[in-house]
Amino acid sequence: MAELDFDVVELGPADHPEEGETAPDFTRPLVNDEYWADASLAEVCADSDDPVLLLFHAMDGAFPATYLWNEVRDRGWHEDATLVGVSISTPYAHKDLLHERDIEGQARLFSDPKNGVAEAYGIDMDASGMDGLTEPRPAIFLLDDERTVEYAWVGEEWPAFPDYDAVEAQL
Repeated sequence: MAELDFDVVELGPADHPEEGETAPDFTRPLVNDEYWADASLAEVCADSDDPVLLLFHAMDGAFPATYLWNEVRDRGWHEDATLVGVSISTPYAHKDLLHERDIEGQARLFSDPKNGVAEAYGIDMDASGMDGLTEPRPAIFLLDDERTVEYAWVGEEWPAFPDYDAVEAQL
């Protein structure tokens, strides 16, 4: 068996929104392929004709974010949902991620450098190997137009990846 270049870390339970509950609202810079502006999750949900798939991911440039967005792109989830990500990365880094992962026009990314959104969702964790820095644990929430959680997955270890087929079945 090959040696991993990283440790798998058990994260323990999270106190996150469950199916049937209302996901917390927040306002942060929302980045698309052209610009960014403050937007609320409530606005995104209310303005969408499709369910909103809210993806919490590691900072841009970390391999878990790369793998997640490659899989989401390759599966074409933007055809069935409004895709929005959340991480601690800056709007500038988000613009790079959108371009590098070739998801411009398919997804928008909330910038949350202080990790307050993950804290409100009960899914914050210490960033691996970075003392004093927190980031969201991997998580996916499928939301309706009123932010009701229709599906929730939260990683119990780092790194963790969702069961993509299970998410796709929900879409």
